[in-house]
Amino acid sequence: MKLSGQDLRCVRGGREVFSGLDVTAEAGRAVAITGPNGAGKTSLLRLLAGLLAMAGGSISLEGGDPELTLPEQAHYLGHRDALKPALSVNENLSFWREFLGGAARSSEADAAQALAAVGLDHVAHLPAAYLSAGQRRRLSIARLLAVKRPVWLLDEPTSALDAAGQSAFAAIMSAHLADGGIILAATHTPLGIAAQELRIGGTA
Repeated sequence: MKLSGQDLRCVRGGREVFSGLDVTAEAGRAVAITGPNGAGKTSLLRLLAGLLAMAGGSISLEGGDPELTLPEQAHYLGHRDALKPALSVNENLSFWREFLGGAARSSEADAAQALAAVGLDHVAHLPAAYLSAGQRRRLSIARLLAVKRPVWLLDEPTSALDAAGQSAFAAIMSAHLADGGIILAATHTPLGIAAQELRIGGTA
């Protein structure tokens, strides 16, 4: 599998964020997208996720499911943890499994394993409103495990995680890559895994 973006151009609010940008990510590899604030790291991920329209260029995913688009084969983990405070940890994960179309292909056991992998199995019954910032991030990460998708688009994925959480997530990312997955992550800090660097913009 190979994800490619060629001569990409992004315009937001009438301002050109970047142009002539090429990006390549192959199965089993991670790409760390770096650069100063405002350089377009988040915009690039959102463009790949289908959340922003391209102003130019092309994107392709070779070796994926030909019946599905790239966004349908990718997880996008943004800055904000998209959780419903009134729902429990379990209910939030169940909502995302259904929304992402994973409920029919996965079981409650898969969801339980996802929560255990991020260290939240002991608070599965609690409303998300009671979680700390780090725990909310862990719950968002559990979504990556509960619904299997080959491409992970991660925006500052280790934000709010403590050292133990960062180590656990590094192991989760390594397992995804070992299974032939692809990771593109916008980050200001080391991911904890081997990654090719794609720098956008000038020196911070």
